[in-house]
Amino acid sequence: MTSAGLVSRYINGPAAAPIARILGATPLALVQVIGAGFLAAIAAAVMLGAGWNVAAAIVIQAVNILDSVDDELARLRGGATRLGEVLDAVAGRAVESLVIAGLAVHAVRFEDHPRPEFLGALTLGAVLIVAYSRARIEADLPDVAANPGLDGLFRFAGRDAVLLAAAIGALVGQCYWALAAITALSALTIAWRLLYLRVTIGARRLPPA
Repeated sequence: MTSAGLVSRYINGPAAAPIARILGATPLALVQVIGAGFLAAIAAAVMLGAGWNVAAAIVIQAVNILDSVDDELARLRGGATRLGEVLDAVAGRAVESLVIAGLAVHAVRFEDHPRPEFLGALTLGAVLIVAYSRARIEADLPDVAANPGLDGLFRFAGRDAVLLAAAIGALVGQCYWALAAITALSALTIAWRLLYLRVTIGARRLPPA
């Protein structure tokens, strides 16, 4: 699992720890926890599209906490498996996509702002680029990925922060502005990572094939 962001560390983590300890005494597998989060994200997206934004906000934050539960459960059981890492990453992108789609549909149907569908598409692209850039850096530049400075300024733009922003926006009925905030944080994260790479590794050449 990826390193915890600020939201996971200070908000989700304290709620997830006792749940993980209870689940740790059961035969429940990590994949089942991940699957429960995915199904809950589908429910949240449907609720947003139907206009049940307050209920959706509660479910989105429950999904956010479940994401920390599987991390904590993996730690209690001695670490995540390679398959668990892949499933967590894929499910995480699916959860983000569902929630963003739900926010966009709610903004289209129930809010009066210009081109919310365009903003939703922009938000989804930005969030996916954040995840992709981190994955590529971890794969190609593990020494850089291990440096806390890479995300030191923008650690609050991870999946945990995206879901919290979505939950807050849904709760107050301002899904459009939640999308705008997520897009802005994601853009800042991407720009910072590119600048950090430019300063730290410069024109480092790839090893010969």
